[in-house]
This record gives sequence, C-alpha cells and structure tokens, in this order.
Amino acid sequence: MAATMKKTVGVEDVNVTFEDQQKINKFARNTNRMTELKDEIEAKKKSLQNLQDASDDIMMFDDDTLLVPYQIGEVFISHTQEETQEMLEAAKEGLEQEVKDLDGRVSAIQQVLADLKVQLYAKFGNNINLEADES
Repeated sequence: MAATMKKTVGVEDVNVTFEDQQKINKFARNTNRMTELKDEIEAKKKSLQNLQDASDDIMMFDDDTLLVPYQIGEVFISHTQEETQEMLEAAKEGLEQEVKDLDGRVSAIQQVLADLKVQLYAKFGNNINLEADES
C-alpha cells in the first residue's frame, strides 16, 4: 500500500524534495494505521455480536434461578441471569463507545490522507500512485 513513484517512459522527471518524501512517508504511515484501525473495528464488532448473541441466549432461559457463568479475565464467576444481563449490557455499551471512537480516528486519518493526496497529485500527477492495491 505504500506510495511509490512510477517510472514511465516519456513522462517528465519531477524532483522529489525532502518535504515531498516526508509527505509520501506520512501518507504511507497513515494508510497503514487506517488499515489497522479498520481491522480493530471489525474485531470489536464481532465481539459486540458475540455479546448480543450471549444476551439473546440468556433471555431464552426458562429458569430464572439458574446461575450463569460470566468470564472476567481468565476466571468464570456465576451470577444471576439479571446480573449477567446487566454486565453484558455494560460490556456492549463500552464496546460500542470504543467502535465510535475508532470510527472518529479513521475519519480524521481519511481527511489527512485526502489532503496529502491533493498535494502530492498536484506536484507529481501521474508519476505517483497513491491508490490502495486491490490484491
């Protein structure tokens, strides 16, 4: 995904200054960071779905006196269904907030990338490829 200079016959040579190289490097770092954040968002969304599934399964229990094991760290602690539901809801709210925060960070990075694209394409035109590889 790193930004690279294309070598094309018949295209004018453009000098790459230190400042230009810094912009290219910043673009590459931000692109990688955005990919990492998107992966993290997907993982949190899967965890959120797992919590929702667990919550739905607990609601289907017929016996309200049953104790439900809830994992805290590496230990399972038994709670009533109501307490477990409350803990699941709190965990879901925390994850939803984390996803929202990560989405905000992705949006900020996308804005930085858009600004850098404009600057770099203005100087280098078709001599630079800033698009993500589709492979």
